[in-house]
Amino acid sequence: MICPYSLSVPGGVQAQVMGLARELRRMGIEVRVLGPCDGPPPATFVTPLGNSLPTATNGSIAPVAPDPAATLRTIRVLFDEQFDVLHVHEPFAPGPTMTALLVHPAPLVATFHAAGEIALYDRLSGLVRAAAKNIARKVVVSKDAQALVGSAVPGEYETLFNGVELDAYRNSPVHPTGGRTIFFCGRHEERKGLDVLLDAMALLDPEVTLWIASTGPDTERLRARSSDDRRLVWLGRIDDAEKIARLKAADVFCAPSLHGESFGVVLIEAMAAGTCVVASALDGYRNVATNDVDSLLVPPGDAQELAAALRRALDEPELRHRLVAAGQCRADRFSMHALAMRSAEIDGEPIAESPRAGHSTGPRWLAQRRVRRSRMLVE
Repeated sequence: MICPYSLSVPGGVQAQVMGLARELRRMGIEVRVLGPCDGPPPATFVTPLGNSLPTATNGSIAPVAPDPAATLRTIRVLFDEQFDVLHVHEPFAPGPTMTALLVHPAPLVATFHAAGEIALYDRLSGLVRAAAKNIARKVVVSKDAQALVGSAVPGEYETLFNGVELDAYRNSPVHPTGGRTIFFCGRHEERKGLDVLLDAMALLDPEVTLWIASTGPDTERLRARSSDDRRLVWLGRIDDAEKIARLKAADVFCAPSLHGESFGVVLIEAMAAGTCVVASALDGYRNVATNDVDSLLVPPGDAQELAAALRRALDEPELRHRLVAAGQCRADRFSMHALAMRSAEIDGEPIAESPRAGHSTGPRWLAQRRVRRSRMLVE
């Protein structure tokens, strides 16, 4: 399984790759995860491919590794290990996944996560279409992700929603809290809508606390604009255990994103933790959340509406308990185990159809030459 983003940096794709790998390994399937790592690998089954180079994309900063050293390491591992199947996430991202797509020494399964508008699909449309011919099975995490990739690469796609390791959320300890608390966890950048949430906080009661996790390019500006508000607790980057414990402790999880969300896995995580969800009514979030059924959804960017929804969730216990109960039932449909079961079936299909002896080896001669050279350059 290949991830284009640094596995040492929190992110939605990274979390899906690692969670899926853990679940597949519990099922007895031997999985190795390849990807950039800025520091020690996060698990023994991870093969690091070098450091990442933060790159602007889709209104965010992606920790990818497009450098030649990472490319050579990727090629070497792919041919040395002789994997039965390569499952690449975001295959058109520069770095290890695109490398795997081009050299394809084993059958390829590709999962597409991104939604919105990404210039790569327009600028490299010819290359993208040519490389996509190497994909045996194409998977998208939502209809929004399919709308993006399908315009550049027509074909058949299976929709396989993201998953959540439910037991980790339901069995976690609860972080101590001193009163009514809202939790925000997301990169501090424009598209995540933290500015809007801070505007909404100005309209809420003075005893409400807001936990703000993570960091980003807007952190210093955001802290400066609200430096006199002692209700805000800036947590910085936190690990998964603390994130889950705070999710369980908070009265409300707020996701005020403005755009660029292909799937609301963070909402499923909050539902699994038994926390009330207030979020923007984005198409990506509506994949998993329904207004006034398992969450409260408001127009993106509207601080007044966001404040009103947060006030309802905090002040109306019966409403909050109803939404939480429905949310926990909703989360059951997105278990990582169910995702892993279907993913294993999809990964097995091209292996059965294309035995290694008959698999295309068109680019193998070039890759093998690069492997020999990489041993001298990398070691």
